[in-house]
Amino acid sequence: MSFKELFEMQATLNARIVDEHQLHNEDLYEKRLLALLVELGELANETRCFKYWSLKPPSSYEVILEEYVDGLHFLLSVGLDLGIKDMEDAESYHRENLTDQFLCLYQRIGQLQGKKDISLFRSLFSEFIGLGDLLGFSEETIIEGYYEKNRINHQRQDEGY
Repeated sequence: MSFKELFEMQATLNARIVDEHQLHNEDLYEKRLLALLVELGELANETRCFKYWSLKPPSSYEVILEEYVDGLHFLLSVGLDLGIKDMEDAESYHRENLTDQFLCLYQRIGQLQGKKDISLFRSLFSEFIGLGDLLGFSEETIIEGYYEKNRINHQRQDEGY
């Protein structure tokens, strides 16, 4: 699977946000890492995979997909900050369960703090794709979900979000 088009779409959205919010002189790398962590937490919350104390089921497939592609937006942004424009050779790597996968992703993101390391990013990307696999998302579903959320993100910018 090639992610070139998604990286290009994300670069366009990022440039728009930087222009419209006058962020040309800011390094947004650390903020994007934190945003990725927050989105990952929101996704974990919707899956409820760690809520051993609750009988409430996970959120709907659509809600979980939306949270996943929210994270993908920031993952792509971090990659762009590292000069990456495609991840066509990315493999899916996942643990046995969602809890372990989320913890691994948190750890990998933490390793990138203050360190723009392409090999760490490649591992993070593969593990994020693995999370999608564990959640039951096909490549087509992820791409379609990204397109839709990217459209919404542009619309939000139009509306002064």
